This record gives sequence, structure tokens and C-alpha cells, in this order.
Amino acid sequence: MSRGGSGTRQRVRTAKGRTAASTRWLERQLNDPYVKKAKAEGYRSRAAYKLIELDEKFGILKGAKRIVDLGIAPGGWSQVARKKSPRSEVVGIDLLPTDPIDGVTIFQMDFMDDRAPEQLEAALGGPADLVMSDMAANTVGHAQTDHLRTMALVETAVDFAIHTLEPGGTFIAKVFAGGTDHALLTILKRNFTTVKHAKPPASRKDSSEWYVVAQGFKGRAEADA
Repeated sequence: MSRGGSGTRQRVRTAKGRTAASTRWLERQLNDPYVKKAKAEGYRSRAAYKLIELDEKFGILKGAKRIVDLGIAPGGWSQVARKKSPRSEVVGIDLLPTDPIDGVTIFQMDFMDDRAPEQLEAALGGPADLVMSDMAANTVGHAQTDHLRTMALVETAVDFAIHTLEPGGTFIAKVFAGGTDHALLTILKRNFTTVKHAKPPASRKDSSEWYVVAQGFKGRAEADA
């Protein structure tokens, strides 16, 4: 359903130098209600609504005072976090540049860099209540390879969360069709009270992305017991 002023779907004319794929992408963006809503409500990307919908379902932002945003660019998730928890300390990291956000400390560096976890923890000033990751590896067009590369990021994010979260804390991360693999799922279930997969309505139907939501961090001593 179009929400444009004329009530009709906008079409993009083929331009010189523009591929058919980029034309389709641009047309989809112009007709995406979430893109229009994000622009109207001041969010930097439609991805903000994925976090809003996950929060409505799981209450992940409730009471969160220290939040880590892995893969922060362009900043939509941190915008939502600050709006829902205005007194929270939010720290984000991304390889891509991210425009400043009030109340958010942003590092432009590779999360896989050995120095990244220490810098994030130092900026946070204490254990995190929520570690959220919308990271995905750059795709190469081969489904299994893309999945494995993204899962490597998720595994690193899980390890960071286990070493950073306050007992009772929450970890959420983007995964792809099939969800987390068995070994990673076992780690999550050992360290968290509940582990669920969800696909928020804002996630495009033709996208293979899902999110894993792990709540009730047991604490390292309990998990190791």
C-alpha cells in the first residue's frame, strides 16, 4: 500500500549509468512506508523500527542504563535507545562514519580490532545492561559464505556480551535464515535464561534476516558453574 500523496506507487526512470538493480532498490526505498516514516519522525534509517518493534515485544530497553550498539551506523538504533531511555549511557562502534548523536559515544573502528572491547568498556563506565548488534558482514553473493561471515561477527559479539553484561542483562543480534548455529545457541542458552528468535515486521519479508534475543544474563560465575 502506498502512502504517497497521490496514493500511487512511485516509479523510477532508468538513468544513464544506473543499473537495473540500483533502479529497483531506489524504487523500493521511495515506496517503503518505513523509510517515509523514519524521515517524518527524524530517525536516520528504517532499521530504527526493527528495534522499536523488538522492544515492544521483549521490553529490551526497559530499565537499561548502559547500552552498547555494535554496528551503530547510521545511528537509528542508538536514537531509539536514547529516546526510550534518555538517561542511559550509550556507546557505539562502526567501521563507517556516524554523525554525532546527543548522549552517545561513538568509535569509528573495527569491532574485530583487539583494542575495541577495552575502549567500549572504558567509555561505558560499568557493566552493560544491553548489548545490541545490527552488524552484518559485507555480502559476496554466496548465501553460505555470507551467513558464515556474519555468524563470525555474532560469535565475537556474544563473547563481548558475556564479558561485559550485568547479571540480568540482554543481548540481541542480527542473524540470518536458520538463526544461530547449534554451537552458538548452546553458548547462549548456557549464559541466558531465555533465548528466542524473532523477525520484526519492519524487517522486509524478502530479507533472510532474523534477530536472536537472549535475556536474563546469568553472570559469568553462574554460567561457569
